[in-house]
Amino acid sequence: MSYLESNLKTVPAGLRKVLYLNWPLVFLLAAVACTGFLMLYSVAGGDPTTWAEPQMKRFGVGMAAMLIVGFTPIWFWRNISALAYLIALLLLVAVEFFGAIGMGAQRWLELGPLRLQPSELMKVALVMFLAAFYDWLPPERVSRPLWVLVPAVIILVPTFLVLTQPDLGTAVMLVLGGAIVMFAAGVSLWYFGTVAALVVALIFTVMESRGTDWQLLHDYQFKRIDTFLDPAADPLGAGYNIMQAQIALGSGGWSGRGFMQGTQSHLNFLPEKHTDFIFTTLAEEFGFVGAFSLLVLYTGIIAFCLYSALVNKDRYSSLLTIGIAGTFFLFFAINMAMVMGLMPVVGVPLPLVSYGGTAMMILLAAFGLVQSAHVHRPR
Repeated sequence: MSYLESNLKTVPAGLRKVLYLNWPLVFLLAAVACTGFLMLYSVAGGDPTTWAEPQMKRFGVGMAAMLIVGFTPIWFWRNISALAYLIALLLLVAVEFFGAIGMGAQRWLELGPLRLQPSELMKVALVMFLAAFYDWLPPERVSRPLWVLVPAVIILVPTFLVLTQPDLGTAVMLVLGGAIVMFAAGVSLWYFGTVAALVVALIFTVMESRGTDWQLLHDYQFKRIDTFLDPAADPLGAGYNIMQAQIALGSGGWSGRGFMQGTQSHLNFLPEKHTDFIFTTLAEEFGFVGAFSLLVLYTGIIAFCLYSALVNKDRYSSLLTIGIAGTFFLFFAINMAMVMGLMPVVGVPLPLVSYGGTAMMILLAAFGLVQSAHVHRPR
């Protein structure tokens, strides 16, 4: 125990929890969110009331939620992990019957004034449940076939429900997020290699199914694949979004056109400029320097999460922290790859920067779990 931590024993318990918070993580999250406020102000043409102010209010509520979750003992979150997963699963089932439809997808539940997207909740609940499962499971059983099948089912059931909405981006994130927890828990690499081979076979089967009676993807999803492979083939149609995004990225150059000087966003060439494609606005106005700076902030968040997981002697806390850090990485990595044309457009927002309510609130609550694991770790 360090000299500082031994002296903190004399501090009242409530204040000690505040001092034990992972403060670098708090500041990095705030820095990323402020970047988002700045960009939302810009894409609204200097009007803060359109997107920036509502986002600020949500962030304030989300930070309060993060602190409340962080000050709650980690054993409480461990004990309700299965319940959280079950509730998220039931909400996904409810979407099938009562979900609100928007932009051709049925992904939301209307709960009075609140519009909830259960798939966002499942991203966190799945990590919680898998961490609790591997905390309960003896390490020598982790790679036995039966005990690999159980978490695989835990992952695939909500993934199937999300695919039916349809929401391919979130389905991919659920599978990869669950795989990160399984990898961190020590599951043999042979299983991951087998799954990778099956994925290649599945991709081949999906492509072969196109135009048949047993077509496995929707037509718009195949169109996204075509656009990804050759966006210039239809620059005014299916390839329009990615072409405009790439123009914005390229025109930013080294230092950008300047704040609120981006032509692609302010002349409304960019699609979804305040949500999925907001990174392109940042790159156009602040160039490589601005885009790289945001990536550094994201990397810092991942680094402080992983450090907290490595020094934590509680298995559940470590796996939970790694799982949430991995899910957060998937958020920004998929979004950036998507708008740069490195992968098909799948509708994943840029975390803490894109405009949105459910995603931001749940993500900050998830970082509250990271804080709970950090604050209550054995010392």
